[in-house]
Amino acid sequence: MSHAIAGLLTCAHIHSLELDPDEGGATRMSGGIPWITLPAGYLGSSFIGACLIACGFDTNASKVASLCLAAFFLLTLWWARRNVLTWVLIAGMSGLVILFWFVADSIVLRFFVLFIGVMSCLYVLWDVIDDTIARKVNSSDASAFAQICGCCPSQVWGVIWLIVAFLFFAGGIIVGLVAFKVSLPESSKNIIGPDTFLSGIHGAAERCQ
Repeated sequence: MSHAIAGLLTCAHIHSLELDPDEGGATRMSGGIPWITLPAGYLGSSFIGACLIACGFDTNASKVASLCLAAFFLLTLWWARRNVLTWVLIAGMSGLVILFWFVADSIVLRFFVLFIGVMSCLYVLWDVIDDTIARKVNSSDASAFAQICGCCPSQVWGVIWLIVAFLFFAGGIIVGLVAFKVSLPESSKNIIGPDTFLSGIHGAAERCQ
């Protein structure tokens, strides 16, 4: 998705988007600026993950983030409208978002948004190492970028992108702590136990009836 967004922003023509559960996916395009579109997959996912991490520190920001996720869900359904598995997965994720929105004053939603953000950032860090530094694949965005640049091998670009992705990860945490600073007594009130969680689920079920 990040490749496609970068391609559209650089006036590229998007031919196809493919989702692969093993390799992540592939975006075929023509035109655009390769210096921007090639690293967009790693860095774009890391940036989105960092934004979700920052939003996870505040309830209202988590709600806004969940609405943005819903927009991405709809876009994904439009691209994969004939894939039954995609519909099932999106429906399940949407159900969780709606449920967590009403449980324990949306505190659970915060942890859900944090989880998605952290997993996105960690996957990028692992993917960069696996594709470039460890060289477990013959071709990658870094190898294509190295061919265009001609000054550094793909491993060097992998290290650079790894550092940038880690900075995004750390930046999301720092922004969340600074922008949504909460005192210790206030944060202790947000810690939910089993009774609070179960009562929140019962309350959400009653509102849905």
